[in-house]
Amino acid sequence: MKSKIQKNKEIENVSALAQKAQSVLFVDFTKTPVSEITALKNSLRALGATYKVIKKRLLARVLAQHNISADVLQFEKQVAAIFSSKDISSIANPVASFAKEAVKKNMQFQMLGGYDGQAHLFFAQEEIKRIGQLPSRDVLIAQFAGLLKAPMNQLAYVLSKVGEGKK
Repeated sequence: MKSKIQKNKEIENVSALAQKAQSVLFVDFTKTPVSEITALKNSLRALGATYKVIKKRLLARVLAQHNISADVLQFEKQVAAIFSSKDISSIANPVASFAKEAVKKNMQFQMLGGYDGQAHLFFAQEEIKRIGQLPSRDVLIAQFAGLLKAPMNQLAYVLSKVGEGKK
């Protein structure tokens, strides 16, 4: 059991993460091997996110201090928080992919919910899963640009053929 000093130190560390975070994702890591969690941590670190395991009661205190309206005490199993300085979709996508692979390997890893600091919204489990299935922001921008470019290309082609026909 941790002493009061250790708990306060842990609260300070998580509080620093929460202060910088634009989004927080909550996951259940029950029966997930340490090697798999380590691989997830490394991939998240590359994206600028931090995976942190802390008692739910202490996490609830930290979230309340930073006006993050997420009730982590509602979750029944073990909870880890993923703090990110980016928007929630940038973290939900790789975590959703990891969760999908975990199910294939008979692990019980799952996303429980998430908090978007920009919109000040808490997303439930189903919503966060849907957000995780969306393509990344860069892919969406590229798809939108392609959507805009296609009619212009078709118009240019038609005009070029009309111009060739008049000669």
